[in-house]
Amino acid sequence: MALTLQALTFAHQFTTSWLHPAGKKTDRPLHIGVLSSATINAAAIIHPAETHADVLLYGIASRDARTARTHAQAYGFLKSYGSYDELLEDPVVDIVYISTPNGLHFEWAYKSLEAGKHVLLEKPFTSNATEAKKLTAKAEQSGKILMEAFHWQFHPAAHRFRQILEDGRYGKILSTHALMTSTPEVPSGDIRWQYDLAGGSLMDMTYVVSFTRYALQAGTPKEVLSAKARLSKHDPRIDEAMEAAMLFRTKEDYDVHSTVYTDMARGWKLYIIPRLWELPSVKVETETTTIYFYNAMMPHIYHYIAITDKATGRTTYEKQYKGGPQWKDTGETYWSTYRYQLEAFVDKVRGREPAHWVTNQDSILQMETIDEVYKKSGLPLRPTSLRAVE
Repeated sequence: MALTLQALTFAHQFTTSWLHPAGKKTDRPLHIGVLSSATINAAAIIHPAETHADVLLYGIASRDARTARTHAQAYGFLKSYGSYDELLEDPVVDIVYISTPNGLHFEWAYKSLEAGKHVLLEKPFTSNATEAKKLTAKAEQSGKILMEAFHWQFHPAAHRFRQILEDGRYGKILSTHALMTSTPEVPSGDIRWQYDLAGGSLMDMTYVVSFTRYALQAGTPKEVLSAKARLSKHDPRIDEAMEAAMLFRTKEDYDVHSTVYTDMARGWKLYIIPRLWELPSVKVETETTTIYFYNAMMPHIYHYIAITDKATGRTTYEKQYKGGPQWKDTGETYWSTYRYQLEAFVDKVRGREPAHWVTNQDSILQMETIDEVYKKSGLPLRPTSLRAVE
């Protein structure tokens, strides 16, 4: 269902930017440069920037000059570049958004920081924890802002979900389960099947680990209890699917059992029915209730938070498209997760306190968790860039 969800959010973003343009830009808007011509660019940065008065779509780079020109013309960028290095050499660029394949995240984020740019980096942060630590050190040394683009965490629905968990009225958290699948399967030629580019279902669908750690406000698991991969028929180093059980220690100092499941080739129910209802979601069981956040990844399209009383079976539902405990009066009901994320990123660059933030330390913990699951499953860690071990 992940592919269908992406298509829906592209449509949502296009419609939103058309119906709600930003109007006049500020006198000195931040100039964004985009590295790669990836499909995700439209939803993740282009349309959000169109509705932000303090952001200008300045340049886009591709390894093919013609592709870069085509995308620049289609989306209204002022400049195009036939190489990534050329964009980084442009002193006018303030922020670089990186949507290259996973295995290239470290290299180009590192180079962007070296070039004096702020960096919004697509998830997963890097190929592994070794790269994550090296990249974080570079960001600290450069004095520039670096953030992993876990856009879902910026939406008011995510904040309301955490607020419910923190309320205390439902007792201790006993367990969590997070799921993300793709049906139909990710196409066979897709880069997500390539080991050298840090492919694999756990890498691509890293949201399940993010959902879990966000709900528990936890670092790395105390222990990875089990991890079982269904291997790709094209490459035995790639997890077509991954199922893992972990034990987390909460900040309140008790253990929680958590399971995650990712699948890039989810089978159809009864072999004939695509699982279109199976959206990326997380379920939390407490002492008195189960709390289910449906479509946690793209709540701007549709979501609900279902709270079911274990004693009575009664379920109440909540939705939150605007406001909430962190954004308060900022935002609009039509803002996507990506638009909220851009708002926070611009606030940070401008020296203001963002409503939410994904710290580099949190990204290191995220990659350490993924590494530990791969180790437990018997699969190799995704390859490390030579520059990361210099």
